[in-house]
Amino acid sequence: ASLSGPVQDKSLIEPGAKVFADNCAACHGENAKGNRDLGAPNLTDAIWLHGSGEAAIAAQVRAPKNGVMPAWVGRLGETTVKELAVYV
Repeated sequence: ASLSGPVQDKSLIEPGAKVFADNCAACHGENAKGNRDLGAPNLTDAIWLHGSGEAAIAAQVRAPKNGVMPAWVGRLGETTVKELAVYV
């Protein structure tokens, strides 16, 4: 399952979970609950689950607006970013 529940393209959930585990869990935690000490927000709270769609999440991954998260553009391809956005 994705962090936010039902998704349109279920084939992207498993690859997205792997991308998250390999690239995001170090800061956001295995369960995506975040880490305030690192500035990594909880990706399972209502703000993320109900306030950000796949496009907004993908944009944040590519070029973060706030915080200390590095930009992943150039490190993760478009397909990988989409898989991650679907999972989150």
